[in-house]
Amino acid sequence: QVQLVESGGGSVQAGGSLRLSCKASGYTGSTYCMGWFRQAPGMEREGVAAIDSMHRASYADSVKGRFTISQDNAKNTLALQMNSLKPEDTAMYYCAAEAWCTMVPSTLRPNYWGQGTQVTVSS
Repeated sequence: QVQLVESGGGSVQAGGSLRLSCKASGYTGSTYCMGWFRQAPGMEREGVAAIDSMHRASYADSVKGRFTISQDNAKNTLALQMNSLKPEDTAMYYCAAEAWCTMVPSTLRPNYWGQGTQVTVSS
């Protein structure tokens, strides 16, 4: 069973930066794409960024140029560097993995989810 554990959330002022991390374990017999989703109160969960095992990445338009997703295949870790944060980036951020994925999709279709980490950006 794949397990995903996020860390690195917190509170920051607008214009600041945060780095989220996700440690994955339990991978067996499949190629995975990984990514980050977020959900603000009263809103639907939305994809933020995704990456495949060849380090090809895709981003939501709202975060392009500000967020960078990266993956360390050897350590099974995923990261999201978030710069120039805005109050509208405030949300619970979730790490996710899609099995049998060989090329990064525009929107990940996760089979596995982490428990989430809160990001709060104040104006």
